[in-house]
Amino acid sequence: MAGFDAVSRHAEELRAQLHHHNHRYYVLDDPEITDAEYDRLFRELQALETEHPELRTPDSPTQRVGGAPSERFASIEHRVRMLSIENAKDAQAMRAFDARIRKDLGADRIDYVAEPKLDGLAISLLYEDGVLTRGATRGDGSVGEDVSAQVRTIGAVPLRLQGEGWPRVLEVRGEVFLPIADFERLKARMLDAGQTPFKNPRNAAAGSLRQLDPAVTASRPLTMFCYGFGVVEGGDVGATHMDALTAFRGWGLRVSSESRLVTGIEGCLDYHQAIGERRDSLDYEIDGVVFKVNDLAAQEHLGFRARNPIWVIAYKYPPREEQTRVRAIEFQVGRTGAVTPVARLEPVDVAGVTVSNATLHNIDEVWRKDVRAGDTVIVRRAGDVIPEVVGVVESLRPPGTEPVSLPAQCPVCGSDVIRAEGEAVARCSGGLICAAQRKEALKHFASRRAMDIDGLGDKLIEQLVDENLVHDPADLYRLGVEDFAALERMGAKSARNLVEALERSRATTLARFIYAVGIREVGEATAGALAAHFGDLRPLMAARKSDFIRCGVAGIGPKTAESLFERLRARPEDAPAADRPLADWLAGLGIRGLGSDTAKRIAERYPDSAALLEAGEDGLVGGARSVVDGVGPVVAAHIVTFFAQPHNRAVIDKLLAPDVGGIHWPGPVASDASPNAEPAPLSGKTVVMTGTLSRSRDDIKQRLEALGAKVTGSVSGKTDYLLAGDDAGSKLDKAQALGVSVIDEQQLAILSQGAYVIQAG
Repeated sequence: MAGFDAVSRHAEELRAQLHHHNHRYYVLDDPEITDAEYDRLFRELQALETEHPELRTPDSPTQRVGGAPSERFASIEHRVRMLSIENAKDAQAMRAFDARIRKDLGADRIDYVAEPKLDGLAISLLYEDGVLTRGATRGDGSVGEDVSAQVRTIGAVPLRLQGEGWPRVLEVRGEVFLPIADFERLKARMLDAGQTPFKNPRNAAAGSLRQLDPAVTASRPLTMFCYGFGVVEGGDVGATHMDALTAFRGWGLRVSSESRLVTGIEGCLDYHQAIGERRDSLDYEIDGVVFKVNDLAAQEHLGFRARNPIWVIAYKYPPREEQTRVRAIEFQVGRTGAVTPVARLEPVDVAGVTVSNATLHNIDEVWRKDVRAGDTVIVRRAGDVIPEVVGVVESLRPPGTEPVSLPAQCPVCGSDVIRAEGEAVARCSGGLICAAQRKEALKHFASRRAMDIDGLGDKLIEQLVDENLVHDPADLYRLGVEDFAALERMGAKSARNLVEALERSRATTLARFIYAVGIREVGEATAGALAAHFGDLRPLMAARKSDFIRCGVAGIGPKTAESLFERLRARPEDAPAADRPLADWLAGLGIRGLGSDTAKRIAERYPDSAALLEAGEDGLVGGARSVVDGVGPVVAAHIVTFFAQPHNRAVIDKLLAPDVGGIHWPGPVASDASPNAEPAPLSGKTVVMTGTLSRSRDDIKQRLEALGAKVTGSVSGKTDYLLAGDDAGSKLDKAQALGVSVIDEQQLAILSQGAYVIQAG
């Protein structure tokens, strides 16, 4: 018996610890222990209760995820009705409310408790002797649904009250809701699973709480704020409403940190404005502010109407969802070429703003929601976010509507619209010529890390495009001093400086030019790798996807490939005769892993043993592998698609033509694409820079990468050289400690063997 008493005490201690840590985590957002430690305590209690079921209590943390799914919800009658709240839509209605209260109470000024009006689901929690015994929805105010099992799964709801002084019977009222970030994650998860997502956080909260299976509710990140009370027996909650909220916090119940005591109507209006200004930064949805007379005796004196208490009012914000009709669905082209469907709407006021357009995100969303021209739709606007179509009111759909199709050509420039496999967004392939993308393409082309055209800023580019002087980057090189001087805020001197900058930019590097033309997802490092690999632009333009991604033969592993090539190289005389099928010869070699089926796949790829030898082991091993650093299947597809577009090739030809752009760079450098060429001077070397150098870090980095070096930001045992300038700091100390070679710019010029000399000064 003594042993059982010890087990019972230990179980109680574990329950107390877990209740404490639940409160720290869900209510205070200030956990004291790790998730792993919490899980350990939970499992220990779970094991004790499994071994001794008589120790299991209704308030045990192990009971949060309830039992089997209910067939239906039982009805619960509220002993104190859960009434609705009177709404005020403007300051005038608020002033009228305050005037009535002051008149009824015979007071000059009234203290109110103000707090955000959560857009969730009202809930009632019943605690008896400090233990949660029941959870119920508001229902019709008189009768709600028993959701006790579901409520127990919400971490912010204590199963046992903390502290002391709570009434013997206490009914706490509040709002269950889903934080916005959690709602977005839940929405994405449902979309990934092929489920229809909830339309907004409020629907998500209601739908999650009203799941018949409590385990489903437990999987949803619901939380709760407590804001009031109903039945109170065997104790009290204080003399004021603010006293009650303070008591709730002490008993482990979660209360909004935005709750404030305000005085008079001006205090109410100031609070409403302040919360409205911060509304978009809150991590939960609100649709207004609730104001309650603070004094509980005054509340009792004021009493109730048939549907709502007299002593409380909700000052609402303009609604963020409205209903309107879709006039048309059009496609807009963004600065990155994204082709986005947009609904043109009959104008409607949403959250105080007239909305006539709403985004549909991408064609998949259009098809999923089945939005059509002529449909009646629900439009939502959150703060400064572009309004979106939440859903269609299908019962109001007129006959004869047609599903929307993705356009084959860009509505702006007529170029092909391409949607890469596995991507939701379709894009215009116009790139360098599409007017919708033109300004951004030119800004990128002229940027410091691309063609580095000093003085060609964003405002000037916008003028050039708006004045119809520039349609593609090559047009920049056709303009003279007079053309630039005629623009707004451009004098003759600035115009001459710009023309000189354009002239300087004609001499560049291949890597800079590849980066400048704006191939999607090709950054500086990838451009440098492409330049080093292909050596010149024309081989890159002619490359196919297979030139970037080496795909081997399915079923061939590294060991099998190694054994085969050892045999091929060691005894070339054993190569099959011209009249003998390669597959038969390979299968007859007796190499482990090289059966008849695999041999047939090799023979389908390579016509003879000579072609097989040329491909090498890397070309044989199964799976896709990148040939160029930073170029995977997706980027390779972007590169091939870009150069396949005739208009892009035409612009590049103009940029390189001596009588137009005249852009040039040093002749082809050694590359992996030329097997017999000498390697780049710094090929395979890792270089780190530190201190003050004679040129910008970006410039020197470009040059180092052109020499084949890999430039990193930190010194390690794998670093080959530390390029140190004046005032070198901790990197120099670390390099010396690790025995890394430290060089200056002059020594770098010697290392580069004349391929590129970094001049000092």
